[in-house]
Amino acid sequence: MTIHLVDGTYELFRHFYALPSARNPAGEEVAAVRGVMYSMRGLVRDGATHIGVATDHVIESFRNDLWPGYKTGEGIDPALWAQFPLLEEALGAWGLTVWPMVEVEADDALASAAAKAARDPRVTQVVICSPDKDLAQCVEGTRVVQHDRVRRIVRDAAGVTAKFGVPPASIPDYLALVGDASDGFPGLHGWGPKSAAAVLTRFGHIDAVPDDHHAWGLDVARAASLAATLRRDRDLARLFRQLALLRTDVPVFESVDDLEWRGPTLALSGLRRRLALADDGERRSGLTD
Repeated sequence: MTIHLVDGTYELFRHFYALPSARNPAGEEVAAVRGVMYSMRGLVRDGATHIGVATDHVIESFRNDLWPGYKTGEGIDPALWAQFPLLEEALGAWGLTVWPMVEVEADDALASAAAKAARDPRVTQVVICSPDKDLAQCVEGTRVVQHDRVRRIVRDAAGVTAKFGVPPASIPDYLALVGDASDGFPGLHGWGPKSAAAVLTRFGHIDAVPDDHHAWGLDVARAASLAATLRRDRDLARLFRQLALLRTDVPVFESVDDLEWRGPTLALSGLRRRLALADDGERRSGLTD
């Protein structure tokens, strides 16, 4: 069987900014949720049978305690924020397994689900449906892959290396050095994608990088400057790596059988009416089975 793991937060954001505003008869903004539901229906029609969706029920997580600049919910459009609980409710009504995250992030749930599903011998492949670069660390050979459904790109381990210059296991170290603006940490001064990839290709992880820059294989002057930064800020780099490293111990399911989509639940009828617009009826709510 193939397991599909969906980043519900990413899906909601992308549909919110891609679709025009739409409100139901009660005045609730529902366009993004409708868009996600159409997307999930498309996933099933394309053959997906076992699906798990992770969402950020709140944006803040344990990482906010580690780094004051880590991303928060500040600045999120209220019309988008209000659709998070509605999305979770709609996904559940349609019969999908949903993991709303509070103390950890949706990406942690996806990483945990991918690791657990990959250990099941009945699983032929795990497909993580998200372009989030954090999730590239979860890719394992061709067994766990990352699927950017918008650009129609599937990346296995070789694809991750081709894109970032480092294998999946080095992605947290790579992000620690170059930074991740979307998550709110800057990386180390002077380190860019090329220098980070070159050094990590040789040494794999931050703690394995020697202080002696002559072993780095870079231009000597350039390497000396980067080495000085790393010597000064190695502890900061370790902290950033901790921010980028996804958890794989989040309780998500007992068995991959729990992820099988068996059709809508009895709650679908009410959600279908709630997502319908005043002028198009229930037919186009996005929750048809």
